[in-house]
Amino acid sequence: MSNILVRDLSPETIRFIKARAHRNSRSMQSELKNIIEMAARSESLDTALLSARMRRMLGEGDHRDSADVEEGNI
Repeated sequence: MSNILVRDLSPETIRFIKARAHRNSRSMQSELKNIIEMAARSESLDTALLSARMRRMLGEGDHRDSADVEEGNI
């Protein structure tokens, strides 16, 4: 498993992370790992949901590439 080093976090940020870890009965390391993993998954999920929404909105019609429109190829 890879390691990540984060430098120069403010004392206030450290206090927030410690408090969050305590509320969740985790070590700071476990809390940070959870935060990073959730953030990474949520971005992928957000992208997938947005793509699905756009496909529903566009429907089955003829959708041309905007580069073709700009170049006058249509």
